[in-house]
Amino acid sequence: MSSGHTPLGPADPGRGSGGLSEPLLPAGWEALLEGRHGDPFAVLGCHQLPGSSQRVVRAFLPGARAVRVVSVVLREPVRLQQVARSGLFAGPVPGALGGADYRLWVQWEDGTEQDLADPYSLPPRLGELDVYLLAEGEHLRAWNVLGAHPGRQAGLAGTGFAVWAPTARRVSVVGDFNSWDGRRHVMRLRPECGIWEIFLPEVGPGSVYKYEILTADGELLLKADPYARRAEMPPATASLIWADGRYGWSDGAWLAGREQRQARERPISIYEIHAGSWRRHPDGSWFSYRELAEHLVPYVQELGFTHIELLPITEHPFSGSWGYQPSGLFAPTARFGSPDDFRYLVDCCHQAGIGVLLDWVPGHFPDDAHGLARFDGSCLYEHQDERQGRHRDWGTLIYNFGRREVRNFLIGNALYWLKEYHLDGLRIDAVASMLYLDYSREPDDWVPNIHGDNRNLEAVEFLRRLNLAVHAECPGVLMIAEESTSWPLVSRPPEHGGLGFGYKWNMGWMNDTLHYFGLDPVYRRHHHQDLTFGPIYAFSENFVLPISHDEVVHGKGSLLGKMPGDRWRQLAQVRLALAWQYTYPGKKLLFMGCEFAQQQEWNHDAELDWGALSNPEHAGIQRLVSDCNRVYCGLEALHARDCQGEGFAWLSCDDADRNVVIFVRGGHGPGFVVVACNFSPVVLEQYRVGVPLAGTYRELLNTDARDYGGSGVGNLGGVTTDEQPWNGQGQSLAMTLPPLAAVVLASPDLPLDTGHG
Repeated sequence: MSSGHTPLGPADPGRGSGGLSEPLLPAGWEALLEGRHGDPFAVLGCHQLPGSSQRVVRAFLPGARAVRVVSVVLREPVRLQQVARSGLFAGPVPGALGGADYRLWVQWEDGTEQDLADPYSLPPRLGELDVYLLAEGEHLRAWNVLGAHPGRQAGLAGTGFAVWAPTARRVSVVGDFNSWDGRRHVMRLRPECGIWEIFLPEVGPGSVYKYEILTADGELLLKADPYARRAEMPPATASLIWADGRYGWSDGAWLAGREQRQARERPISIYEIHAGSWRRHPDGSWFSYRELAEHLVPYVQELGFTHIELLPITEHPFSGSWGYQPSGLFAPTARFGSPDDFRYLVDCCHQAGIGVLLDWVPGHFPDDAHGLARFDGSCLYEHQDERQGRHRDWGTLIYNFGRREVRNFLIGNALYWLKEYHLDGLRIDAVASMLYLDYSREPDDWVPNIHGDNRNLEAVEFLRRLNLAVHAECPGVLMIAEESTSWPLVSRPPEHGGLGFGYKWNMGWMNDTLHYFGLDPVYRRHHHQDLTFGPIYAFSENFVLPISHDEVVHGKGSLLGKMPGDRWRQLAQVRLALAWQYTYPGKKLLFMGCEFAQQQEWNHDAELDWGALSNPEHAGIQRLVSDCNRVYCGLEALHARDCQGEGFAWLSCDDADRNVVIFVRGGHGPGFVVVACNFSPVVLEQYRVGVPLAGTYRELLNTDARDYGGSGVGNLGGVTTDEQPWNGQGQSLAMTLPPLAAVVLASPDLPLDTGHG
């Protein structure tokens, strides 16, 4: 690298200490050479000589032959002396020199020359307020000060680094810019908060880096940045410097209306996808974020889903974890492109009227050597006691939710995704594993709380703080808990004793539904409660009804493969199951591939079986999902009271012998719908049911329609009531129930232009 200035000339290798004497030589200079010095800012850079008007400049540059100090306040460059080819240089300079007034001209062993700013001439970067908030665990935007930030300091362009490692003896930034030499750029410790920091001039976006950490026990660790915005492509594990703030968003209209659009009274229909296996190129390579924007967005828009939910895209070392063992919580995985490429995907979704949710994993993390495990040699993020700190099922480590800095890290991460990527909500993974100290543990393998029971009080407090912070900072976003137990008040406010989530996955509905559908119809009469028990608790929480990735993998079979009987019956029951989901109280979530009844269970190493859509039966199911979304979203009766008991009533729930249930869904406005489900393979003619209002009921949806691959049995001309009382109603109607099918009828007072075309 040519300097463009007068060459330094022949190097003086020096002998012994090079003639240097105290105070030019710093105390403990051997520790600098060996990478053991924990406070290089105290000795490197420009310092006043005791009892003198002169100053001394010291620089540690292993591999340098000669170093000069150059400054406008100096008449000529000052050559520094080297300590016995050690890379440590020092020399006196006039007292007028100070701060960042100088640069270092370096001649390296290979003869190249370089003009460098001295990072040890610069003052601390973290302000007193940042230090205070970080120490208190109350810095909700810690991502703005921790990690790597390209910018300027003292007029110099470069990158500031900051990392939490309170028990480390020494922390250095290492990378391609300093030959991965941990002695070169040792950071400054801010003991008030345990943060190490440094600004490196001339180091910019695209550079690869890690932190080299010397632990209290003398162990040397090499760690990726917990706050890195971008990571190398796995299996590589280094962090990359990334400059946020360059993307130009075009989703202002979406954000302005988001709070109203995502209100509890509005329809929410979520298409859950795994970015790496929705579609792939013919050679098996992944679609990029931008290619997903090109193909996924119009597909979801055409099918009428209101949201997509991405399985975790935070950086993770093992693709087979599907992202559920994340190592880089602030970095979208490099597998599919850059951070701005992911922003582009979100932006395109918003411009198409589609919300974006992220599956977020705050409960555990992998123990890979480059990650958070024993980050500074101590159990910094995790519990030290494995009875509290390790998941037995997954082999992962559990966050120490009682540590304020860890809570701050996680809450800040949630806000980061919502603010920096404009995401519309988070689905929090494995909440049950966080709430219970004995989750999936043997009796002697857990530690009770202070009250002697199994509630993880620290996790409860964390979740409440998380939801309070998110709803205060990002009004209108969705916070959805995957919580599989009967823990009370998950979706109720903390001030009322709840956890503060907006919604909870209804795992009870999912388990009962899939169990019932897995039975041959001849046995269903004995399990009728699988259908009828759910409404007893359906309004105790704000529920999402999930048919998720977990139900179509690991040998469980696809949604189609779960259905008993011959192929016709299997397809019919998939159609019925989808209609049951879309008409039952609760918001909706459907995993990719279920919308066209893929035959094989999900394989994360391959794309969906898109070839199945050449079969009219599969294309018909896809058409049904589109119509289900249209009817669900278009009819207030089917979504406005998803979470209120007033929006649901049984008309017939005791006909177990014929496998039939019939119910009413109503909204806030005029009109309602009657939903009749026949879970038997027999056509039921003239099936009588009492209804609340006299008149003609129109058929809005029939899963047995020929357009969907059915047999075409139904009530195309509508059904008119007669004055025969039935089941406590003053009038009734006699309808045809197709086999293994659901029929949705609109009440006489439902407006003609609502929910159908």
